[in-house]
Amino acid sequence: MNAVPRFLARTIAKIILWFVGISLALVILFKFVPVPITATMVMDENPVTKDWEAIENIDPNLVYAAIAAEDAKFCEHWGFDTEAIEQAARENAQGGRIRGGSTISQQTAKNVFLWQGGGYVRKAFEAWFTFWIEAVWGKERIMEVYLNVAETGIGTYGAEAGAQRYFGHSAARLSPDEASRMAVALPSPKTRSVKNPGGWLARHGNRIERAIGDVKLGGRASCVYE
Repeated sequence: MNAVPRFLARTIAKIILWFVGISLALVILFKFVPVPITATMVMDENPVTKDWEAIENIDPNLVYAAIAAEDAKFCEHWGFDTEAIEQAARENAQGGRIRGGSTISQQTAKNVFLWQGGGYVRKAFEAWFTFWIEAVWGKERIMEVYLNVAETGIGTYGAEAGAQRYFGHSAARLSPDEASRMAVALPSPKTRSVKNPGGWLARHGNRIERAIGDVKLGGRASCVYE
């Protein structure tokens, strides 16, 4: 091997080692420390409003609603729901409303460490971080971080900021109706109305509100409230 290939090999190896080291350090750090800011917030053209709250200060109704709306098997999988991914791929291939197959764990990994948008490169990084937050954080911390960094409205991030914006009170006391309306808006908070949903969105919110009891009684949030 001549000098140039050896130099490139060493450089690539160093980049990989630096990435692994820094990414794992951040995963460990954010297991204990609130996430101060994300790439999505930095790139948001609107003034950003956010307010971190511990999971104990977020009404369980929002946890139940998020699981019902976004990831029914949150407590069962290890970051990836292959069945949901395959179903989403089949439905998207048929046309109509585009549906995602990402779990709450995947969305959290993307929101905290990466950028919005698609692409195989970002998906690969997303898988890497998803594996590690599942291994290091655990489900309760993943849900706590998710509900604090998810975009809940234009320039609004987290459950507390969203609750204050839409309902004028803390996320510590969300009714099933309020929680379900926030949850169904999470996939597209800039375009989905929380206060005055109509049509499909209103019907979807009603379905999620009815499902809150099933999530609670069925133990589908047991990994969060052990």
